[in-house]
Amino acid sequence: MTARPGSEARASLGWELRHGYGDAVHILDNLYLLTALARLSGPDVRHPELVGVLRQIYQVLMVAVAGREFAGVRTESPTRMAERHPVEGVYRGNVLDPRTRVVIVDVIRAGIVPAQVCFEMLGSVLASENVRLDHLTMARLSDENGQVVGVDLQGSKIGGSVEGATLLLPDPMGATGSTTLRAVGHYLEHHGRPARIVAMPMIATPEYLRALRAGIEDVVVYTARLDRGLSAPEVLECIPGERWGEERGLNEAGYIVPGAGGLGEVLNNSWC
Repeated sequence: MTARPGSEARASLGWELRHGYGDAVHILDNLYLLTALARLSGPDVRHPELVGVLRQIYQVLMVAVAGREFAGVRTESPTRMAERHPVEGVYRGNVLDPRTRVVIVDVIRAGIVPAQVCFEMLGSVLASENVRLDHLTMARLSDENGQVVGVDLQGSKIGGSVEGATLLLPDPMGATGSTTLRAVGHYLEHHGRPARIVAMPMIATPEYLRALRAGIEDVVVYTARLDRGLSAPEVLECIPGERWGEERGLNEAGYIVPGAGGLGEVLNNSWC
């Protein structure tokens, strides 16, 4: 495939990049998303533009996930032209199955805006009673030496079972995968088994993809960008996932490189 003008030559499958992470991983090949992420991650962006760009990124991601992962049904829906053309003025074709049940997980803090975007979008096209927004407050538990020994979910607001529903996790930064693993584990232990689990980080690292593949059965990942900037130059020349064991996207502090630099703190103007 010929590279688009002004873009780097890269292996593409049209709507997603070719990679070696398995069929359950989808890295979207979308120049709008990449441009928006470059803007959002830059040092000069400020509120309210920051939040606006983040909302746009998740609108595109949500369209991709719903269009490819959700069930569809045939419908006959009269249009405004049906008054003049009673037969021809009726749309006959596919739509999302309005019976689809979705639970969206807001992982506070960075996940607040992405989760709200997904909730609003799905509530406008599915039966509203079938779309739920949960809130997870995940605080680290440390021992007397300051070592992290667990996660406290007290204060979380979960609206009931997820049995048979699609569980969406639009947490924007797919770094180590520990937050996603803990969130999914909590649901599986206390709230049933969803029909499918879809993780939606706007940026993901190879380490994140490896952690989810090892820790969550049948999880599907949609991401707007893969960050592996700490990999050796010869590894970066390979198709993503070809030398997965040598790829690195996390620095010693667990931050993504190039990444977006502490998005939760930036979004909330809170640095503690």
